Amino acid sequence: MLPARCAGCGADRVQLCPSCRRALATARPGPTVLPRVHAAAPYAGPVRQLLLAHKERGALWLADPLGDALARAVCSALGPRAGLTPLLLVPMPSARTAVRARGHDPTLRLARAAARSLRRSGLNARAAPLLRHTRPVADQAGLTAAERRRNLHGALAVLPRAHRLLDGRLPVLVDDLVTTGASLAEAARALAAAGLPASAAGTVAAVVPHRPGRFPPAGLSPGR
Repeated sequence: MLPARCAGCGADRVQLCPSCRRALATARPGPTVLPRVHAAAPYAGPVRQLLLAHKERGALWLADPLGDALARAVCSALGPRAGLTPLLLVPMPSARTAVRARGHDPTLRLARAAARSLRRSGLNARAAPLLRHTRPVADQAGLTAAERRRNLHGALAVLPRAHRLLDGRLPVLVDDLVTTGASLAEAARALAAAGLPASAAGTVAAVVPHRPGRFPPAGLSPGR
């Protein structure tokens, strides 16, 4: 057996070192450039590596600490409303080809972990997929913000059983990362078109813009 290495910084003999765990646990959630969308931390350093390890390298055990961070972002985005009504965390849908290639659905896994974290803190929360892709979309890497919006517009719809799954709960969009916000905007559009408007959104991380003094949007794969 090879010795474990920290998924965040590569330190020997530990899967998640105290320093990287602290970076994830002590980050202060804040707003992104989108309204009512909060991220737990900037997409940089150990947080970036932990998200990539979970999503692309099969480090599924990271779902719990990342889910804790996502839960804090959700609470930050909702503010005083967090404990007033039951919540349903709605993950951004993953393409079937991506799920098959990775062997798991990372965003759904994080949403479920965040719901467990919220329940441990006394909130009534669960997670369920309400959205599906209606058509293929182009790889968003290298696209401008406007091109990403055009690429994604109309690409999502709610599942036929969405109203039953919601069951009177407040829908909150969740994702691992936000970059331009195009994916979350399309998800919000699809939910609103079905009469299920999302009241807020939370992500684990946000890409930091090249402008000082402003906390940015987040997104894990290039194109969120």
